[in-house]
Amino acid sequence: MYGFSKFYSKFYKYPLPILLLNLWLVAVFLLSDRPAHSQHPVISTNKEKYQSTLLVKRIMPSTLTENVRKTVLENGLTILTKEVHTAPVVTVQVWYKVGSRNEEPGVNGIAHQLEHMMFKGTKNRPIQFGRLFSALGSDSNAFTSYDQTAYYGTVERNKLKALLVLEADRMRNSQIEPEQLASEKRVVISELQGYENSPEYRLNRAVMQAVFPNHAYGLPVGGTKTDVEKFEVEQVEKYYRNFYSPDNAVLVIVGDFQTANTLETIKEVFGKLPRQEAEGRGQEAGGRRQGAGVISPSSPSLNTQHGLNAPLPLTTLSTPIVLREPGAGRLLQVVYPLPDANQPDVPALDVMDYILTEGRNSRLYQALVESGLASEVTASVTSLRESGWYEVLVTAGAKQDLKKIDSMLSSAIANVAEKGVTSEEVERAKTQLAADVILSNRDITSQAMRLGTDETTVGDYRYTDRYLAAVRLVKPTDVVAVINKYLTKEARTVGFFEPTQKRITEVADKPDSAQTTENFSPGAPVLFSEVMKYLPPVDLATDSIAQVLPQEFKLTNGLRILLLPDRSTPTVTLSGYIQAGTEFDPENKAGLATFVADNLLNGTKSKDVLTIAKVLGERGASLDFQTYREGVHIEGDSLSDDLPILLEILADVVKNSSFPSKELELHRQQTLTDLQQELDEPSEVARRVFVQSIYPKKHPLHTFPTEDSLQQIQRQDVIDFKTKHYRPDTTVLALVGDFDLDKVRSLIKNKFGDWEVSGKAPTLKYPPVAMPEKIVNVNPVLPDKAQAVTYMGYTGINRYDPRFHAALVLNQILGGDTLSSRLGAEVRDRQGLSYGIYSSFQAGKNVGTFLIEMQTSPEDSSKAIASTRQMLQQIHQQGVTALEVETAKRTLISNYNVSLANPEELTDRILMNEVYGLDKVELHSFTDKIQKVTLAQVNQAARELLHPDRIVVVTAGPSVLAEKSIR
Repeated sequence: MYGFSKFYSKFYKYPLPILLLNLWLVAVFLLSDRPAHSQHPVISTNKEKYQSTLLVKRIMPSTLTENVRKTVLENGLTILTKEVHTAPVVTVQVWYKVGSRNEEPGVNGIAHQLEHMMFKGTKNRPIQFGRLFSALGSDSNAFTSYDQTAYYGTVERNKLKALLVLEADRMRNSQIEPEQLASEKRVVISELQGYENSPEYRLNRAVMQAVFPNHAYGLPVGGTKTDVEKFEVEQVEKYYRNFYSPDNAVLVIVGDFQTANTLETIKEVFGKLPRQEAEGRGQEAGGRRQGAGVISPSSPSLNTQHGLNAPLPLTTLSTPIVLREPGAGRLLQVVYPLPDANQPDVPALDVMDYILTEGRNSRLYQALVESGLASEVTASVTSLRESGWYEVLVTAGAKQDLKKIDSMLSSAIANVAEKGVTSEEVERAKTQLAADVILSNRDITSQAMRLGTDETTVGDYRYTDRYLAAVRLVKPTDVVAVINKYLTKEARTVGFFEPTQKRITEVADKPDSAQTTENFSPGAPVLFSEVMKYLPPVDLATDSIAQVLPQEFKLTNGLRILLLPDRSTPTVTLSGYIQAGTEFDPENKAGLATFVADNLLNGTKSKDVLTIAKVLGERGASLDFQTYREGVHIEGDSLSDDLPILLEILADVVKNSSFPSKELELHRQQTLTDLQQELDEPSEVARRVFVQSIYPKKHPLHTFPTEDSLQQIQRQDVIDFKTKHYRPDTTVLALVGDFDLDKVRSLIKNKFGDWEVSGKAPTLKYPPVAMPEKIVNVNPVLPDKAQAVTYMGYTGINRYDPRFHAALVLNQILGGDTLSSRLGAEVRDRQGLSYGIYSSFQAGKNVGTFLIEMQTSPEDSSKAIASTRQMLQQIHQQGVTALEVETAKRTLISNYNVSLANPEELTDRILMNEVYGLDKVELHSFTDKIQKVTLAQVNQAARELLHPDRIVVVTAGPSVLAEKSIR
C-alpha cells in the first residue's frame, strides 16, 4: 500500500519542515482493539521554565545528527548514514527530489502515480516488489508529498544489502507496462475517492487552490481523477527518466551496521547507475506555473524574476469560499501564507502555533472550545522548499454559526497580537518543541525520516539542529512580530463547509441473505517460487535478539508492574491497561466507558483541568486514555527526568478524578458532534453495521453509542462506573526506558500503594455466537460518497486458541499484506479493484472476529466481493503451499523482531502479554512458536476458520450500491 502525505485531515505538532505522517493511509479497524473515539486532547507539554534551555542543550546534539555521515558518489547520489546499535535492525530509505510541486494542471498526480508504479517490477525482476519486501520481512512502504517521494523499508540487519539491491534496481530499471498502468490507475482513483469522502479534504482542496492559484502547492498531492484517468505510459515514463536517478536522490541508512563496509556495498550496488542530465528535468521541475509550462527552481528566469527568497505570487479572497455539499458538520478553515523552510521566521511561527493551539491552556482552545463555539480546533505550520502556510481548522459545535466562529477566531488572534504573550507561554512552547523532537525520534525509521526530510526539503540534513538552536532564542516579542507580519486579515483565505443535508443519526439496515452469483475466475495461485527466484541473495538466518526480559512485581492491592530499562535515549514509554472497556457499557447508556476515560484528565480533588494540562505541558510529556472493547489503554511518554511527574499525574487521575459537571457537559457536546461526523464516514458505518450483524442484541459487543444513549449519561453514572471498574487489581503498567529499577519501584509503591480495592472485580462472560447459516449482505447507503468500504467476516478465535499461531500464518498468506498476500495480489494488484484490502484474526481474551476490509470504487464493489469470496473458497478447499508457509513465517518473525526495536511497540507487547496471562518469556518465545507452525496446521486452520459461504458482507457507500445489489 502506498500513500501521500496530506495536511487536510489532522494536524500534528511537529517541528519539521514537512509532516511525514499518514504513511499508512488505510488501516484495518481492529474491532477487538480499536479505540472508541477520544475527544480529549492529548496534552503534550514541556519542562519548567527554568529548565528549558538546559533541556534543549542536554538532549538535542546527541539525538539528531551526531554520528551522521554524508557521502556523495561520483554519480551524484547523496548518502546519509547513522549507526544506531541498540537493536539488530536497519532502515533503508530512498528519497527522490520530486513531488506534486513538480506538476501542473493536466498532469496533477503523476508523481503519486509513478510512486505506485515503482512497485510493479523491473526488467531484472518482473514481479510485484511488495512480495519481495514481504519475503524479506521488511516493513516497507512509500509516500509522495509536495517536495519529495520516498521509499522506505526496515529489516533485520542481515538483509541490508538485499534492500539496497532492490532499491538500486528500481531506481533505473522499472518497467511501466500499459496493462499494469491501467490497473494501478484504478487503484489510485479508488484511493482518491476515499479522500473525496471527507468534507475536510474537499474544503482544504478548494482553499489551497485559492491560496496558490499559480503554484503547484495549490494542487492536491495525490492528483485528481480527471488527470489520473488521462495518464499515458509515455508521460509516466518521462517523469521516471527525468527524476529517478542517483543525482536527484538521497539514500538514508540508520541502524545497526558498520559505515565503512556499508559504503563499499553502496558503491558496488549504486555506483554504476548513471547520473541524469540536469536539463532533462527542466520542463517538469519547479512549482511556479507560467502559461502551459512549469519553470525549474534552478532556472535563471526564476531567480531573476522573483528572486530565490521572494514570496510566491499568491491570491487572497475578501470573502470566504463556501462549499455547500453533503456532510455531517460545519467546518471553518483559514490559511495564511508563510515563507519557505529556510526563512528565519519559521522557529517563531512554530512557537506561536504551540501557544495558539496546543493543549487545554492554548489561546484558541480557550476562546473557541471552552466557550462551546467549537468542538475541536487544530492547526499546523507547514514549511516547504518554496513556500509555506499556517492552517487552522475548526470543527463547529452543534448549531454554531461559522461566521461567528470566524469572528471569534480573528478576535482571539488580534488579542494576542495586541496584548502579547507571556514569557511562561513562550518557554513552555519552546521546551515542548524540543521534547517533541526527541520523543518522536526514538526508533530508527523516524530518525531516518527526519534526515531525509531535511536533506530533500532544504538541502541540509542538519536543518533541525539549526532550527532548534533558533527556537531556543525566540522571545515573546518575536511571537507577536510574526503574528502581526503573517496572521493579518488581508493575507488569509477562509473556507466554510456548510452541509446541505442532515446525515443519518442511527445506523440500521435489515440483513439480506443471498448467494453471490457473479461469475469470477481467480487467477492462478501466487507462485512463491517466483518470489524466491527474484529475491536478492540474503542470509535468511535471523539475528538472535538479546533475551532481555522485563522485571515484574506486584503491589499488595493487586497492581501489576513490568519494568524494562533501556538507556538508548533519555526517554520513558509508559503503557497501561485497565479492565474497564466498552464491553461493560449499559445497553441504554452506550458510550459510558469512553465517557469515563475521556474525562479522567479533566480534574481531580486537588487539581483542575488547566493545572493538570499545565503540569504535563511544562515537561513535554503526554498522557492519554483510549477505550477499547476489553479495556482502557493508557499511553504516556516523557523525558526520563520527568517520569516522576508523569506517574504522579497518572496516579492522581485514576484514584481521584472528580469529573466536574462543566467539563462533562463540554465533553458531551464534543462527543455528539463527533458522533455525527462518524456516521458520515463509510468506514465507521460499515464497522458498526458489521459488528451488529454478527453479534445479536444483548451481546456486550452489539451496543454502540447513539445520540440518545450519550444524552442519558449522568455525572453519577460516570462516578459509579469509575468507582466500580477502575481498580488496581485489574490494572497493569509497563514501562520501558531510561530509569533506575529500584527508584521506579519505590516511586510506584509510593504513588499507587494507597489505591484501595473493594470486593471482587466485575467479570463478564460473552455468550456464544453462532455463525451465519449463509451469506448475509447488508448495504447501508451514504449518499454522495465517492468510495465504498466493505467489511466481510464472522466470529473467530481468542488469544488462547491452539490454532492461534497457525491462524497468524494463514492470515499473512491470505491478506496480511495488501501487496504480497493472495487477496492483495489478486484483488488489488492484478485487477486494480481496491486501494487497500486486508484480513485479520482479531483475538483477545474473548472470541474475536475474522475480518476482511477493503476500499473500492462503488462500481467495483460487487466484483471485489466476489473475487474475495472465490479466494477464500480456493484456500479453504485447496489449502496453501509449503513455500507460502515458510515465506509467511519468515515475514512474521522478521516483522516481530523489527517491532521490538520500537519502544512504543515493545512496551505494548510486554503489556498485552501480561494482560493475556502469558508468561513473560512470550516476548521472545513468540518467534519460536511461529517457526514451529507446519503446513498441515495452516491448512487445517484454513478448513476450520475460512467459511466463504457463511459470511457477513457489509458495504457502506453511495446509492449506486442499492441499485446494484450484491447478489
